[in-house]
Amino acid sequence: QAQLVESGGGLVQAGGSLRLSCAASTRTFSSYFMGWFRQAPGKEREFVAAIGWSGGSTYYADSAKGRFTISRDNAKNTLYLQMNSLSPEDTGVYYCAGGASVSSSPRSYLYWGKGTQVTVSS
Repeated sequence: QAQLVESGGGLVQAGGSLRLSCAASTRTFSSYFMGWFRQAPGKEREFVAAIGWSGGSTYYADSAKGRFTISRDNAKNTLYLQMNSLSPEDTGVYYCAGGASVSSSPRSYLYWGKGTQVTVSS
């Protein structure tokens, strides 16, 4: 069973950038599709981005396109999310997740981290 630990969240001003990381404690990391989700207070968890096994295929929510970049380093068992041009609407807890197939639905993912808080001030 994979364990996922997110890091890199924090407080940033609007227009700023953050890079989130997700460290996976499994030797089979490269066999999982990986995704980032976020959840704002009082809202449902929503899809942000996903990436295929090798990193060659990436998928983004409309809100993330052009501003966020998902990537992975299978040699380091680590998933990343580079977030640029942040706005207060990006505030929330960001979760990484691993699954057997790429999907924008949280129900398709098998493993979840505990999340890292991102707060964007205006």
